[in-house]
Amino acid sequence: MKYAFVNPKWSFTGSTYFGCRDPHYPLELLFAAQKVENAGHAPLLVDAQNDDLALEEVKRRVAEFEPDFLVIPSAPSYLFWRCPPPELRVPMDYFRAIETSATKVCIGPHASATPAAVLRKTGADIVIKGEPEQAIFELATKPWEQIDGVCYRRGDGSLHISPTLAVVDMKTLTALDFSNYSIERHAHRHHVFFGEGRGAELEFARGCPWNCYFCNKQLFRNKFRERPVDAILSEIDAVIARGVNYVYFIDEIFGVGKNVRMLLEEISKRNVSIGFQTRIDLWDEDSLDLLGRAHCISMECGIESITEEGREELNKNCRMTTERITELLIYAKEKAGIPWVQANLILTDKDDKNEIHRWQDNLKSHGVWVSEPVPMFPFPGSPLYSQTFGAAPDDNAWERAHSHYMSQFREGDWSDIQEQLPRSIAELESVEENAAR
Repeated sequence: MKYAFVNPKWSFTGSTYFGCRDPHYPLELLFAAQKVENAGHAPLLVDAQNDDLALEEVKRRVAEFEPDFLVIPSAPSYLFWRCPPPELRVPMDYFRAIETSATKVCIGPHASATPAAVLRKTGADIVIKGEPEQAIFELATKPWEQIDGVCYRRGDGSLHISPTLAVVDMKTLTALDFSNYSIERHAHRHHVFFGEGRGAELEFARGCPWNCYFCNKQLFRNKFRERPVDAILSEIDAVIARGVNYVYFIDEIFGVGKNVRMLLEEISKRNVSIGFQTRIDLWDEDSLDLLGRAHCISMECGIESITEEGREELNKNCRMTTERITELLIYAKEKAGIPWVQANLILTDKDDKNEIHRWQDNLKSHGVWVSEPVPMFPFPGSPLYSQTFGAAPDDNAWERAHSHYMSQFREGDWSDIQEQLPRSIAELESVEENAAR
């Protein structure tokens, strides 16, 4: 069997999307392509974002390959499955444009939360709920109704919606060799705002043991699991050999697992720097010093609220006081020598604005960057969605969440990394408007 994996050239015009817009390694496609190849099938990876390919060139490559399966994600990179563009405009465009007799497969956070809506909107034959790597290669060998996470429209028009999510055993994700990927075209160093170099995104662990109120990970990448350290080191050495000197770990939460210290000790011996997202309450002075020795240059910490009451309301399960959090953030910057330490805040009624400003000013005086508190997007599948709307996601969940989020802003209040005149999902997904672009 032949599998074509396509990472679209993503567009965010008019979107409320607040993630990074630069290209990132499509690890979900790289891992799936590797599993397909290991199972004796033929994969083709086309990364239109990284390689700056026009849609016509993507169509040509897929047509020439003549695949049995065409796989397209609904969001850019695993890193942004937690905060995806709410609309499906881009995958809809690609599924419509690529003329093929192949079985069309859509993966991603939208498919995990609202599989019937994704089938309808994209015209895909199959969507996969959860982590897709295992399910994708099983499509060639098993009856679809027996595969975890696989949802599709039967011949009589009825829907088969898998009652389970696809979950991957991380030990089966053997080291990527990147022989099918244009590493040299990828210059972006994620979450680094100074200097020069060449970056890569890798994955050490998947999932998170916490269940924060706002976090969108329950329907994919939920249970915490580590990959073997040797596999990560093999990937790090592979990208270093091709000119990479910075690795960003896409993990939901870096610093939890039992093998983190071992990994950091090995990284400290290599000519590479690292960055990641984490919780500051996972670290102390000794482990922050280890981060410094491991050449950490970017550390983004989810603080969310400056009060214990606010963090409790968000179900952070944080056992540190705000004073201790402050101490460690400053230590990471000034003593451990991490150049970029960031503290992220979320809008909560438990925090006084004047107190927030004082806390921000104090940390900024020590060189720690602090975000402005931002409203939460109630992503379908997150605890926030269920508590906001009192129900599980239905086929209108993304539109409902998007409308609610838009109502929290006045014109001009949007983040500087968002579109200042965002449009409704209906407008963004309009076939007529997309054809006119």
